[in-house]
Amino acid sequence: MSFFDFLSIVAGLVLFLYGIQTLGDGLKKVSGGKMEQILQSLTSNKWKGALLGMLVTAVIQSSGATIVMVVGFVNSEIMSLRQAVGVILGANIGTTITAWLLSLTGIQSNNIVLAMFKPANFSPIVGIIGVFMMMMSKKQRQKDIGGIMTSFAVLMIGMDAMSSGAAPLANDPKFTGILTAFSNPILGLLAGLVITVILQSSSASIGILQSISLTGVLKMGSAIPVIMGENIGSAITGIMGAIGASKNARRAALTQLVYCIMKTSVFMIGFYTLNAIFHFPIMEQTASPVAVALFHSIFNIAAVVIMLPISDLLVNIVERLVPVTDDEKAESESRKELKMLDTKFITSPVFALDQCKKATDKMAAYTQVALHTAIDLVLEYSDEGAGKVDKLEKTVDDYEDTLNSYLVTMTNMNFSPKDSHMFTLVMHVIGDFERMTDHALNIMQSAREMHEKGQEFSPKAQEELRIFHAALEDIVDRAITAFQDVDLRLASTVEPLEDVIDGLNMEVKRRHVRRLRKGKCTIELGIALEDITTDYERIADHCNNIAVYLSQMNETGFEKHDYIEHLADAAKADFLRQAEDFETKYQLPDQKAADLEAEEPEKEAKADKKKKKKDKK
Repeated sequence: MSFFDFLSIVAGLVLFLYGIQTLGDGLKKVSGGKMEQILQSLTSNKWKGALLGMLVTAVIQSSGATIVMVVGFVNSEIMSLRQAVGVILGANIGTTITAWLLSLTGIQSNNIVLAMFKPANFSPIVGIIGVFMMMMSKKQRQKDIGGIMTSFAVLMIGMDAMSSGAAPLANDPKFTGILTAFSNPILGLLAGLVITVILQSSSASIGILQSISLTGVLKMGSAIPVIMGENIGSAITGIMGAIGASKNARRAALTQLVYCIMKTSVFMIGFYTLNAIFHFPIMEQTASPVAVALFHSIFNIAAVVIMLPISDLLVNIVERLVPVTDDEKAESESRKELKMLDTKFITSPVFALDQCKKATDKMAAYTQVALHTAIDLVLEYSDEGAGKVDKLEKTVDDYEDTLNSYLVTMTNMNFSPKDSHMFTLVMHVIGDFERMTDHALNIMQSAREMHEKGQEFSPKAQEELRIFHAALEDIVDRAITAFQDVDLRLASTVEPLEDVIDGLNMEVKRRHVRRLRKGKCTIELGIALEDITTDYERIADHCNNIAVYLSQMNETGFEKHDYIEHLADAAKADFLRQAEDFETKYQLPDQKAADLEAEEPEKEAKADKKKKKKDKK
């Protein structure tokens, strides 16, 4: 073989590996996170899980990617280890589809229709269509599909180039000597294992084996051990993907490795023992791309059919190798929930963003409970409620820190316009939710201080605060529900209510100052009320921020003040109508009646005093 033949093989290998990588990435991108969502939601039955693992791997053309996904799900506790087993086993079948596609390179026929199925003939056509779609299409999805077609063409052209470059090796005694060495089961297994670990792709190692088989000098006796080694090597990607993950995620990755070692060991011992007795004819048959693909499929399908019914044994072995600790059992609920933000999902940006939205929805729910609890403490304090607010504030802080760190890793990813708006929305609102719980904590501390000092607001102040509370709880519920449901109509009602709450805040403070001047309230209680109502007003501001960000999902910018001015001009009549409705709903008691009610006891006291003086005289 000449130096230029060697370069041809290397060039083919480069195109082949690049095609496999970009094809898988393109398929995952076009799936829009649906593959991950299917895996997440439909794995209650291990047979169903195996089918899903097979289908997802066949679609994304990478068992390693599926295993890494599963490791991420287990790490985030979206999927249990026992659910993961079925998907892991199924992925081993799905990866055999690639070998069947690559076997098309072996087609030899003068029939033009049949000849068109040969990659060397149809790949250029597929590639041209793909490039045309990438260059001419205006829609991103069509560009992505064009990228998939181009990647597939590059993969097949690379496979054909490897085969052409390897053709002279058929007459090379040194090369045929190496292939003969592969017939030694141990050496062949090690060769397949090493190649797969280096390339990080079982599909790539099988593809290389198939290209060598086209030389016509490879026997099945040499190919079988290499296929066995490839099966073990395919588990390494999952092991690498579990580095730094939780123990349970490492167990999921280890499950694939243990399974591959078990199935390969059992086959190697059984097959070669029987071969020593019966001398199977298949060992001397010439290997071909179709024969390699067929053996690869039969082996993996048989292994899954045998192993899946006893998969609990596999889980038990793994749990003995990595025992469940007491710390894992005692881990807080919120930290478990935050594990949905696993870095393994970053490889699927759309799904990772969906996980961020789910986590932020949970963060919003905690914020809502914290605010309702804190507001209730102002008039009815309890140590239990105070402890609950304190705990929820810390939980929301954890969510903000984790979400911020996670979102930073996604800032340079290419999203569709819709997903880009969602990404920006989540980035903005997590800060508002965190600040809202800070205000809830402030309110709780003010309420606790009043309780410890034995202070309480006057009946009239309590009546006004109950109305204020109702309005504040209303705006909190509206803003959070609008965000969780992405309800733009509901979001549009938040700003008019926030405007009314601003008026309530000023009026409650003004009335309290009047009572203070009349000696019906202490300065200390006045300071407490000032602090509490200021927190109320700040909470309403954050609710309005959330609503504005949400309402701008179809806009290109996120300048809040400009948007509010635009909204006031475009929908002023509707805004004023809603504001009037809210003002009527949350109207404070009539001030004159309140003043008369407050002055009545004073008049009676003065009349009694005059009567007593008159009686003395």
